[in-house]
Amino acid sequence: MKYYIISGEASGDLHGSNLVKALQQEDETASIRAWGGDLMEAAGVELVKHYKDLAFMGIGQIIKHLPTILRNFRFCRENIQEFAPDVLILIDYSGFNLRIAKWAKQQGYKVFYYISPQIWATREKRVHKIKLYVDKMFVILPFEKEFYQRHDYKVEFVGHPLLDVVQQHCPNPNFRSEAKLTTQPIIALLPGSRKQEIHSMLGIMLTVIDDFPNYQFVIAGAPSIAPSFYESFIAERNNITLIQNKTYDLLSHSHAALVTSGTATLEAALFKVPQVVCYKASALLYAIVKRIIKVRFISIVNLIMDKKVVQELIQHDLSTQQLKTALQQITEGTKRQEILKDYNLLYQKLGHQGASKKAAKSMLQYLRS
Repeated sequence: MKYYIISGEASGDLHGSNLVKALQQEDETASIRAWGGDLMEAAGVELVKHYKDLAFMGIGQIIKHLPTILRNFRFCRENIQEFAPDVLILIDYSGFNLRIAKWAKQQGYKVFYYISPQIWATREKRVHKIKLYVDKMFVILPFEKEFYQRHDYKVEFVGHPLLDVVQQHCPNPNFRSEAKLTTQPIIALLPGSRKQEIHSMLGIMLTVIDDFPNYQFVIAGAPSIAPSFYESFIAERNNITLIQNKTYDLLSHSHAALVTSGTATLEAALFKVPQVVCYKASALLYAIVKRIIKVRFISIVNLIMDKKVVQELIQHDLSTQQLKTALQQITEGTKRQEILKDYNLLYQKLGHQGASKKAAKSMLQYLRS
């Protein structure tokens, strides 16, 4: 069968690559064209568009790049028609994918959604679009199944694909020496995967370094961001190291972490790294988000557990003093032990391993029925 997959972010590329491998195992005739990244291309897809060319964050960026965004829509529609897939598989990236889903359904294509848009957090009414334009939804967070049930829409919970990714990772025993790190415990800094995020988050993260002289701070460089972008943040510092494309090795050796909200919060939890979750946006964007967001927490860890497992410092609360206090609490003491205990419960809530394989099997079963 022919599959057309659209993902627009680094996490979508990761989960999409594992889904591609699973589809290839289940369907020997699989022909796959995709929007994604290096991981999906390495898995054997015909890569049409790289996600690094699609990362427009915030209202200002969207307005600035609106002509490019509109060209991408036109190109996507034309490319789908040229490829004539048996199914269109959308991975998160809701702003783009829900519009493509509407068009694709009107054209008669089957539409699957793997990894639901976070409509349970904002713009809940989009569930009606999903019911109209998506033939089958595969969700990876346990509470999402309950959310859709309340809207009379049956979805399939396949478990979280990060369970497999983390389980399959083999930590490099020579990581410290190869990265020229000391024997001091590591505090990892994960400032995000987009330039706008990094610019907003990394500066404030670095302000606490001098308060923790017995630790070494290591930045997890995003795959899509050139090392030169980080130079302005670390140029005059001797006690900070940048590690590129080795986030899992870094987490597997870390004692604690400062993490920008997003998938990375769950990754840190699965590697059993106590963390402080950070988020800061432009004043305009934050004002809009604050009015429309409908959940108690911003981190996936707290959302799944439905309680505050890890500290969240948002917007004005993200100050040097509060960051210092929160980090001190997780480097030692009872708070650290409480977080590690909750991480074990989190793992159980995420379901069994094999999410990608389960999703691929269900997709094939649906298509062949």
